[in-house]
Amino acid sequence: MVHSAEKRSDQKSTRERILEAALDIFSSKGYHDARLDDIVEAAHISKGSIYFYFPNKERLFLALVDQFADLIERRATEAIERQPRVGIDRVRAAIMAVIETFGKYRRPAKILLVQAVGLGATFEKKRLEVTDRFAAMIKRHLDEAVAVGEIEPIDTTVVAHAWMGAIYNLVIRWVMTGDPPAERIPPTLVPLLLRSVNYPVEENSG
Repeated sequence: MVHSAEKRSDQKSTRERILEAALDIFSSKGYHDARLDDIVEAAHISKGSIYFYFPNKERLFLALVDQFADLIERRATEAIERQPRVGIDRVRAAIMAVIETFGKYRRPAKILLVQAVGLGATFEKKRLEVTDRFAAMIKRHLDEAVAVGEIEPIDTTVVAHAWMGAIYNLVIRWVMTGDPPAERIPPTLVPLLLRSVNYPVEENSG
C-alpha cells in the first residue's frame, strides 16, 4: 500500500516536471520549433518517461492548455464562493479572477491564447472548449443576476461570449506587447462590461 502511494507520488512528480519543462520550451520556442528532445533535456528525464505520459507533442501541448484552464476555473470558483450573494457580485468576482489569473501567468496565457491559434482543428477545438467553460460560468451567474432582478432579461449566452472576447483581446495584446499592463485591465474593463448589461456602476469601482 505504501509502495503504491509512493509510486503514484513519483509519477505525479515526473508528470509535473514534464509539464513545467514543456511550458518553458513551448513559451520560448513556440509549438512548431519545440522538440520533445528539448523537453526531455529540460526535465532531466529519459525519453521513455515522456512517452509514458504523453504519446506525442500534440498531447503534451493540450495537457498544458487543460492544466491552465483548470487553474483559471479553480481561481474563479474560489472567488465566486467567497461572495455570499448570488448575482452581479459573483459575476464580477468571476471576471476579476479570470483576468487576474491570465495576468499572473503570462507564459501559459501565451500558449492558450496565441500559440493554440492556427495550429489546426484539434487545437482550435480545445481552445473553444476552454472558452465555452468560462463563458458558461459567466452565463450562469448572469442568469442569477436576472433572476434576482439586478439586471434586465438579456441573452446571457451572447453576452458571456462577447465578454470573453473582450477579455481575450486585451490579454492577447498584453501577452504580445506588455501593454496595457495587466494591472490596468480590470479597473477599466470590469465596470465597462457591467455597464454593457445596464448594471449601475459607481465611478472608480471595479
